[in-house]
Amino acid sequence: MIEIILLVLLGLLAAVFGSIVGLGGGIIIVPSLMLLGPVLTGGEISHAAAVGTSLAVLIVTALASTLSYTKKKRVDFRIGWMLFISSGPAAMLGSAVTGRLQGGWFQLMFGVFILLMAGLLIARDYIKPSAKIWPISRTYVDQQGQSHEYGFALLPGLLVGFGVGLVSGLFGIGGGSLFVPVMVLLFRFPPHVATATSMFVIFLSSILGSGVHAVIGETDWRLVLALIPGAWIGGKVGAYIAVRMSGKGLLWLLRVTLFILSAQLIIEGLTQI
Repeated sequence: MIEIILLVLLGLLAAVFGSIVGLGGGIIIVPSLMLLGPVLTGGEISHAAAVGTSLAVLIVTALASTLSYTKKKRVDFRIGWMLFISSGPAAMLGSAVTGRLQGGWFQLMFGVFILLMAGLLIARDYIKPSAKIWPISRTYVDQQGQSHEYGFALLPGLLVGFGVGLVSGLFGIGGGSLFVPVMVLLFRFPPHVATATSMFVIFLSSILGSGVHAVIGETDWRLVLALIPGAWIGGKVGAYIAVRMSGKGLLWLLRVTLFILSAQLIIEGLTQI
């Protein structure tokens, strides 16, 4: 019973945080399952099983968040579907490769990737968003009535979607840690719109990625069922909190969290290689 309660709380915490910053929660679920496996299940949880389980839970988290963001009209569905064209198949490819990586190397690569994303977000304060005029132009009016112009192009979007999808399937994190900064810096997305649209793409890509892990046998369905209740509630709560935070607050929360997680994963990876 205690294990079930802990898993529900883990799903809740991961979903709340993941929804706020557009990560999908996997960035918390994967390392937590690997670290706390003996406590939660009485045995070790492999990185492949943690990733497969995380992606299955991400479907619920991202769906709950997307529904909440949709009510606030913050999801750019048109661009989201275009990103999914390449991110979906790439998520399947990444999922097929996960199990072939050794534990130590997986954690090291995961940690380095997260560190790079944190650095990219820090650099955002010193790098001006691209001034390029993109073929697709969009406008978003925030709660203060301020109008934000941003854009999109299909080819760069497909390349971004492929890279993010590959990372999503490989690490089980949903890909928001890459989607959000790229959308903000390259296409000048307002942070709230980037977060909401990211969750929509994560929802679609997680369905395909988790399907591959399930077929290979890398999904622990008992853990999924225990994590889902908290993930569903957390996804809605996180979206509720996010719409009341400033864009600057979202970015700082994301930066600090990514640095902490990257340091932990890199240290663990190096000790296991």
